[in-house]
Amino acid sequence: MTDRRTYSYLGPAGTFTEAALDQVPEARGHDWRPVHNVGEALADVLEGRSHAAMIAIENSIEGGVSTTQDALANNPGLRIIGEYLVKVNFVLVAPPGTKLEDVQVIAAHPVAYAQCHSWLDANLPQHAHVPAASNVASALGVLDGSLPAQAAIAAPGVVRHQDVEVLAEQIGDNINAVTRFVLVSRTVVAGEPTGADKTSLIVELPDDHPGALLEMLEQFSTRGINLSLIESRPIGDELGRYRFVLDADGHIHDERMADALLGIRRYSPRVVFLGSYPRADRRIVQYPDRYADEIFVEARDWLRALIAGEPDDA
Repeated sequence: MTDRRTYSYLGPAGTFTEAALDQVPEARGHDWRPVHNVGEALADVLEGRSHAAMIAIENSIEGGVSTTQDALANNPGLRIIGEYLVKVNFVLVAPPGTKLEDVQVIAAHPVAYAQCHSWLDANLPQHAHVPAASNVASALGVLDGSLPAQAAIAAPGVVRHQDVEVLAEQIGDNINAVTRFVLVSRTVVAGEPTGADKTSLIVELPDDHPGALLEMLEQFSTRGINLSLIESRPIGDELGRYRFVLDADGHIHDERMADALLGIRRYSPRVVFLGSYPRADRRIVQYPDRYADEIFVEARDWLRALIAGEPDDA
């Protein structure tokens, strides 16, 4: 009999995070634990209440999710083991009987609110905003009166779970908006490379000097590694000090990636390896032939031969 596992996610039922978790085959049929925020989800993993947690890390409109990036930087012992993409759009919901003209205050998660500005400016230009913990919590808060608002921005899935009036659909500013989620576990050995992988890191610069960021980026460019994400976050100990969140195409088992990580480790006073895992889009990573694994292996063997005093090949 298979042991039951628990997965934490930003709840309650009906959130985009739940939709991401539903994409994980090994999570189906196990226990899903709704939580209130990223910190609680990661604490569940670190303290053993959950096998893994699904958290949002990047949005195609707003960029990186800063709370997630900071939590991963400050909580050692975590690994990203997979990523999942969810198309994002929103509905405006309210208690039954509510009309659009009745709405003066809207409850919404800050990220969702930021993605609906155009519709709100056109249809409810005088509204006020009350923050909510999640897209479903905004609707629940309006329904039970715990949030001082007449309507809520929510994920479309809320209508399957709650008795709400849909005042408007497709209110997001960008119909192509996508949120990237990652499944995070405690530290584990990276899975075998698939050829369509991504490696995530958090890197601090050694000091603030001209060219410091360029020197860090060259660790990847000189090895033919593309960076699909680079974002800065304040370290927090003093003004002007930043860490960089990086997504690099490839896997730690790739020779070029391993070589780049050694370079980064020599360069940076602190490197957080977040994991190597399959890309959500399963797109095979392309690179020039001169950066193939066998080229790195041959170069290393050549150097060992020189050190050993072996004769050069004719």
